[in-house]
Amino acid sequence: MPLGNDLLVVALTAQRHNRMLYYAAMASAGSVIGCFLTDLVCRRGGEKGLEQIASGRTIQYVQAKIKNHAGPALAIACVLPPPFPFTPFIIVMAALQYPRTKMLAIVGAGRMIRFSVEGALAIVYGRRILELAKNSVLQQTIIALVVISMVGSAWSIYSWVKRTHSHSPA
Repeated sequence: MPLGNDLLVVALTAQRHNRMLYYAAMASAGSVIGCFLTDLVCRRGGEKGLEQIASGRTIQYVQAKIKNHAGPALAIACVLPPPFPFTPFIIVMAALQYPRTKMLAIVGAGRMIRFSVEGALAIVYGRRILELAKNSVLQQTIIALVVISMVGSAWSIYSWVKRTHSHSPA
């Protein structure tokens, strides 16, 4: 879920300052695991899988960019907060066979930086953040976003399964 790890790191660190690095490391590990699972699926689909999503010309353009600037681009994507689209980077890099260990190392380091900065900000502004979190309008908004994310995820999975079964030989 977008912002899920971010919110957890901030909320937990605001309550227990001395565990900030632990929370940042666990959130980073979770992100790396999620990227690894995405990589497993997308790497198998390869360029043919990408061709279903984008044109050959677009794929060639992205391939050229990844060849020359993949590491720095991924590192920047790892550090930027939502709503920056991070997952498409993983999908394209996996489909174009970017080395998995290198990709996961960049994700781990980039996410650790991001979550550590968020944790440090939670230490400084934590009490104010916790007070804001008690606001009923904010709580209802977060619940609505969670429900929308769950419905969207369920729809995506349903569409993907339906599309996969309609293209497979009988």
